[in-house]
Amino acid sequence: MPRKSSLKVTPSTGNVFRDLGFSADEAEHLLIRADLLIQLQKAIASRGLTQTKAAKILRVTQPRVSDLLRGRIDLFSTDSLIDMLARLGIHVRFVLRSSRRRLKVA
Repeated sequence: MPRKSSLKVTPSTGNVFRDLGFSADEAEHLLIRADLLIQLQKAIASRGLTQTKAAKILRVTQPRVSDLLRGRIDLFSTDSLIDMLARLGIHVRFVLRSSRRRLKVA
């Protein structure tokens, strides 16, 4: 006879940062930065770059590359991540779409 589980499952909003309690606006910003950071990590790994070589290409210090590879999202702006991707020859394009929530006009 199967035992009933006492685990409570909460469906995801589709944004892990929102699920962790960040405001909707901050969660969107963090999600964008996380996506950019992951693409940088993948590009560096796929090219087999050392942190020193990556630092030269990205025009940052090696400790900065270390922060990038350790996922220190709080240390990087959207602009800096886009700039680094461009230095690796990766073009960034954003797709914009309306949000589901409506703006309230007073």
